[in-house]
Amino acid sequence: MTEAVFDPSLVEAEPASAAVIFGDRIELAREFTGQLVARGDELGLIGPRELPQLWTRHILNSALPAPLVNGRVVDVGSGAGLPGIVLSIARPDVHFTLIEPMERRTNWLQSQVDLLELANVTVVRARGEDYEVVEPFDVATARAVSALRTLIPLTAPLVRSGGELVLLKGARAAEEIEKAAKAIRKYRLTDVRVEELGHAEGVEVTRVVRATVDP
Repeated sequence: MTEAVFDPSLVEAEPASAAVIFGDRIELAREFTGQLVARGDELGLIGPRELPQLWTRHILNSALPAPLVNGRVVDVGSGAGLPGIVLSIARPDVHFTLIEPMERRTNWLQSQVDLLELANVTVVRARGEDYEVVEPFDVATARAVSALRTLIPLTAPLVRSGGELVLLKGARAAEEIEKAAKAIRKYRLTDVRVEELGHAEGVEVTRVVRATVDP
């Protein structure tokens, strides 16, 4: 595996909790983080201002929902691989399909899949609304894609009856649920709630909106 070359002074020190969260997959997480530092700005994936908080705000934020996913998972608008690549590192037992419409980003995602030898990832160039579902997924996830009322129509149709949405959101997640009431009814979502992750690990809180897709 080729090591990424980057200036370690540009990025925050790896939190001690990273090794706990990733376990024996920590080296892959370190390599992916290094690749983001080395090439993220050049490829327009992540800006230099994000480097001082890359681990806490991006890598660990993307990894904390790992225990919530299972089976076959679709990451809509995967972008830099946050959360898709990170989740696939943390959960090698789960298969992830990363949907991303931009060619340079899908090229990046595929390069990371190849570099990290992630056998549990498929990269697809498509828009979420145009993706042709052959077999519905067990879980759909997304991070920093759009407001919940817009995101639900992109993700819910991809998920089987009884499957789940696990959508990474910010501090206004509860407010977004209120504004998405119409979409929640239309796409027959139940048990819609906000869960806060990271308290046990002592890291910055990650908020996810979870919901079940009813028959």
